[in-house]
Amino acid sequence: MARKLDDVMDALPKARRQRIEARAMELASLKDLRLAVEKTQEQLASTLGVGQDTISRLEKRSDMLLSTLRHYVESMGGKLDLVAQFPNRPPVVIKHLGLESKPQRKAAA
Repeated sequence: MARKLDDVMDALPKARRQRIEARAMELASLKDLRLAVEKTQEQLASTLGVGQDTISRLEKRSDMLLSTLRHYVESMGGKLDLVAQFPNRPPVVIKHLGLESKPQRKAAA
């Protein structure tokens, strides 16, 4: 069973947790993010139900669907937030983008 990232972080000594949180703010790639939560490509692939090669390809991509990125992040126990930032305005969290939805059924005539 997958462990939640919050539970793992809560179990760490305060100093280590602070170092990890500081480093997470500097991360530049999906691989860096995966390594920060101490997961292998194989572990992540198992959680997502795909092959290790799929994780390798995802980590090398420069463009992907938000739903794919959301699954990747959530499989590590994280949460993906999309934030739009504009000059002279507070940031706006965009919700429901990249979430899979069920197809709409047409009403019977």
